[in-house]
Amino acid sequence: MPLTDTQIKTLKPQAAPKKYSDGGGLHLLVSPTGSKLWRMQYRHDSKQKLLAFGAYPAVSLSDARKKRDEAKKHLAAGNDPSREIKLEKRAQALSNSMTFNIVADEFLEKVEREGKADATMIKKRWVLSLARPDLGKRPISEITAADILEPLRKIEAVGNYETARRMRSTIGQVFRFAIATSRAVNDPTGGLKGALTAPKVTHRPAITKRKPFGGLLRAVWAYEGTPETKAALQLMALLYPRPGELRHAEWIEFDLDKGLWIIPAIRTKMRREHRKPLPSQAVAILRHLHKLTGDGRLVFPSIKSRLRPISENTLNGALRRLGFTADEVTAHGFRATASTLLNESGKWSADAIEAELAHVGADEVRRAYHRAQYWDERLKMAAWWADEIDMIMRPDPDIFS
Repeated sequence: MPLTDTQIKTLKPQAAPKKYSDGGGLHLLVSPTGSKLWRMQYRHDSKQKLLAFGAYPAVSLSDARKKRDEAKKHLAAGNDPSREIKLEKRAQALSNSMTFNIVADEFLEKVEREGKADATMIKKRWVLSLARPDLGKRPISEITAADILEPLRKIEAVGNYETARRMRSTIGQVFRFAIATSRAVNDPTGGLKGALTAPKVTHRPAITKRKPFGGLLRAVWAYEGTPETKAALQLMALLYPRPGELRHAEWIEFDLDKGLWIIPAIRTKMRREHRKPLPSQAVAILRHLHKLTGDGRLVFPSIKSRLRPISENTLNGALRRLGFTADEVTAHGFRATASTLLNESGKWSADAIEAELAHVGADEVRRAYHRAQYWDERLKMAAWWADEIDMIMRPDPDIFS
């Protein structure tokens, strides 16, 4: 006859262990000490075996029956319930050991091995550090979209919408790595794209009209600060690279005889090597600068240490000292200036300009096409742009009206 909770509560210990059957092989074993233990007897491969389900009341009567029914399903499938339970416990233990922290650390190690820039690694580590208090110790396979939304909301609550967006993206990268390494089956961040507040896009200030750009150029060429900073500003105008690409430039990257600058993949935004033609004006600036810093590795070493490049604030600080506010122009703004005026000239194809700006898409065929098809045009465009800068710098304002 099946047991009841009332009956179980009234059972008293005896001098010897005593079994109370609930049916289907399940019974409650009451020991002389008073403990009440769930057991299930069954046969598998012609052998009598015994399963332990835990103690009452920690394991209730209904829980014990569920465990018995699960064991019977394994028997019906021809499997040994004892072995299956051990496998399930082992899988659960493995799952519990595969926490978000562990997978995130492995992901960061992988990304670092792939040669990501130090600045990129610092950002990824920082963003993930914001998520670790809520997600770090949890098995990654058990984390849901709702779980991830919790730390994201905390970041949004203080108005850091861009940080929240970046966190969602980086957590998604961790989950996709977990999927690839068989620690997760899906990426919960996909469903959160519409759940976050979109950050307000702020455009970098830039001068895009010829006459005021002429004023900026004349100020740069008359700059009385350190020669390294002056040269860097001049090259930003002539070559319009990303400021970080120029600041970290090394002499080994330049072939001044051939008029070529090869920016290594590790420093480019697209993580692809980028070749830039050097007009004669840029070569002249670099040859002069080589007399000052050519005995070292860096083209633009810091005044504090020749082993470190000038800081990210050096160029913008110089522009401020020249009288240009942060709302008027930034070092990065030289790229927008060049893009605007090159396109407005009508002399160059949009694709050649985009290739020179290193905006080429990731498709291998398209990249190769851009390199081969537009290199000659980019050579001519680089020379034309340098000559155009010479013209724009002429002090007669009537030329530019």
